Amino acid sequence: MKTILITGGSGFIGSNLVNYFLKKKYKVIDLDILSYCSTPNKYRGLINIKNYQFVKANINNKSKIINLFKSDKINSIYNLAANSHVDRSIDEPVKFYKSNVLSTLDFLESLLYLKKKKFFSGQVINISTDEVYGDVKKIAKNEDSTIETNSPYSASKASIETIFRSYYKTFNLPFKNIRCCNNYGEYQHTEKFIPTIIINCIAGKKIPIYGDGLQKREWIHVYDFCNAIDFIEKKGKLGENYNVGSNYRIENISLAKKIIKIVKSFNVNCNTSLIHKVKDRLGHDRNYKLNSNKLRKMGWKSSININHGLIKTVKWYLSNPKWIEYTKKKYDGERLGLKNDR
Repeated sequence: MKTILITGGSGFIGSNLVNYFLKKKYKVIDLDILSYCSTPNKYRGLINIKNYQFVKANINNKSKIINLFKSDKINSIYNLAANSHVDRSIDEPVKFYKSNVLSTLDFLESLLYLKKKKFFSGQVINISTDEVYGDVKKIAKNEDSTIETNSPYSASKASIETIFRSYYKTFNLPFKNIRCCNNYGEYQHTEKFIPTIIINCIAGKKIPIYGDGLQKREWIHVYDFCNAIDFIEKKGKLGENYNVGSNYRIENISLAKKIIKIVKSFNVNCNTSLIHKVKDRLGHDRNYKLNSNKLRKMGWKSSININHGLIKTVKWYLSNPKWIEYTKKKYDGERLGLKNDR
């Protein structure tokens, strides 16, 4: 049986990746600190699952990391451990940067020790973001495009990438790096864009749209992304970057209208009058656009179109009111990212 470690496995993408690999009959170790945006196991149906192990710890906890590898022969590591909300990175950039970057550096030092002691001989798949490319004016960014970060969040993710690369080049620590477009789907925290639209529709509350709402994003269903991660782990080359995109791009305000229409189809009383334009985010990128031809030429393709994916997502939120109530205890919908507006 293949044993894998997923750091940040209780986050949005991590939760879906855990479920994806459990269905493949892998043994999955989920290492997570359980922050405000994590998904407890009781909401994921992961209580008393034979092949699943949860470990509450930060990736910078060297003793716990080392003990994990001494207890199990871990074949692959998927690194998703990072704070991911852009507005929070604007409010507390120093804290955000230290948490993401320094913890990763400590983690790599632990892995280097384990590699030298022959407790680990597998590879690390690092999950990054298309935001490292910054605002895309015209041509979609490929893996060789210049990194131009414009938020503390994207700067921290780009830093993590370069640290991983340095450990691969200098110390031969095997890794692959994945840059993905915006994910959506089950278990996404309600502070994020698509869940905010859905739950505000359900509650009949205003739906905040930053600025003019014409910022364009590329969206992929989280299942497709999990499938891409698995594909890259098996067929990708060490030390290389891989863009993962759906090729579906839409303006924020148009996406909000599309979701409202879907929510209405479930007999929820809401309409586009709920859309409310608010002050734009500091340093807000207008467009993200990925060229994912490298991965597609290897044989991967996305399978869930946006309409099917959004219907599936809306159904999930309508069917999981307890999850929505739980997230409200941690985050009540207040606007973030304004502390450093000066």
